[in-house]
Amino acid sequence: MELMIPLDNQGTTPMYEQIYHYIKEEIRMGSLKAGSRLPSTRVLADHLKVSRSTTQMAYEQLMSEGYIHPEPCRGYFVAAIEELVEVREQPAVQFVEPFAPWEEKDRESVVVDFSPRGIDLDSFPFNTWRKISRGILVDDNKALFLNGDPQGEYALREAIRSYLHSARGVRCGPEQIVVGAGNEYLLMLLALLLGPGRSVAMENPTYKQAYRVFISQGYQVVPINMDQQGMDVGMLREQLQHGDRPSVAYVMPSHQYPMGIVMPIKRRQELLAWAYEEEDRYLIEDDYDSEFRYKGKPIPALQGMDRGDRVIYIGTFSRSIAPAIRIGFLVLPPKLLEAYKKKAGFFASTVSRIDQNILYQFLTEGHYERHLNRMRSVYKSKHDRLLGELRAFEGRFKIRGENAGIHVLLTHKEGMGEEELEQRAAGAGVKVYGLSRYFIHPEHIRYPHTVLLGYANLTEEKIREGCARLQEAWGC
Repeated sequence: MELMIPLDNQGTTPMYEQIYHYIKEEIRMGSLKAGSRLPSTRVLADHLKVSRSTTQMAYEQLMSEGYIHPEPCRGYFVAAIEELVEVREQPAVQFVEPFAPWEEKDRESVVVDFSPRGIDLDSFPFNTWRKISRGILVDDNKALFLNGDPQGEYALREAIRSYLHSARGVRCGPEQIVVGAGNEYLLMLLALLLGPGRSVAMENPTYKQAYRVFISQGYQVVPINMDQQGMDVGMLREQLQHGDRPSVAYVMPSHQYPMGIVMPIKRRQELLAWAYEEEDRYLIEDDYDSEFRYKGKPIPALQGMDRGDRVIYIGTFSRSIAPAIRIGFLVLPPKLLEAYKKKAGFFASTVSRIDQNILYQFLTEGHYERHLNRMRSVYKSKHDRLLGELRAFEGRFKIRGENAGIHVLLTHKEGMGEEELEQRAAGAGVKVYGLSRYFIHPEHIRYPHTVLLGYANLTEEKIREGCARLQEAWGC
């Protein structure tokens, strides 16, 4: 780290004082953050073309006033801001769920946003993440700045394998795991491995980002309706008679998005039976929101039931840790692993080795498990608060999708359309999300009187306020 300190050689203020005042103001203004490592007195002296005694005097003054502190064999670091004198107040930074372009005009009028995509960042373990990050970088490990294993760091893949086996019942070896920057990239990679011209069956409604990826890769997408147990396997089989012949089915059995259905064992067995009927059929299991279940024990992953190597498992840490982590993973069956080595084994990893090592330590040191336990408790409390507030709605709405995930669905029993529900809510300063936006084609829309309410990024007080506003707006 270099400090561009403007020195006045002709002035009356001693050099060490100029250095001292500059660094002090940078710390007070927040330009030098708490924990930042300062250059050594020798490096700074060489950079500024002054004597080392000059920089030592400046550092000694800063230490005596508590602005910096030394750490043996490591150097000098900026002290925690909270421990210093007054700092100029700056506006708090708050994560806001992005609005779609056509919703931008509504942003200022939204008081409570029931976004189903938000997460609770107030509970993110910033101190732990920061400590791990510093520890990895402080050793000047030059190897971390070189290209690593294209599939991802082996140690991280082994840590992911261990977690998936114990928490989700996934059966695989670390050599079957490919780490990548988010689900979109991994789905594009998977399209390359599966080959062109595929027809993919998708639950309808579904996760539209996955739909867009498949379409962008030239795949035909066949929408399959859902019943109370998930994808309608009977309808999936009927597509063979219509000539669509899907050879891949994309499903979210642990907690379907957006319907919130947890697929029972019998339906999972039916899907596996469908996959086994032909040689080149696969199931893509997106283990969406599997970490958050509030009633009963989690059902093991579909991949753990597979005895024919037909399930491709895809997961991400974006939901359980934070979206910006951008670390996801594929678990490939042996045949597709061979295809990966031939078609994509030369691709460099899309996740930096530094981030991979941070996540590795977060997993293996027990921080991830503790974080999940804490988030389950946080989301369970918000979930219970929302359901408690929604009791007043039960006369006019059917509530679905509860007991898992971080959103619920409300269907108006008397037929008020989602557009009117959204408009009335917006008039009360509340943002809700119509279910129709998750259907693949407009002509396939079912449940036209349904909206989604997410609660992860809201405080319990905001949940209460939002429900009170909705109760008045919808006449409950």
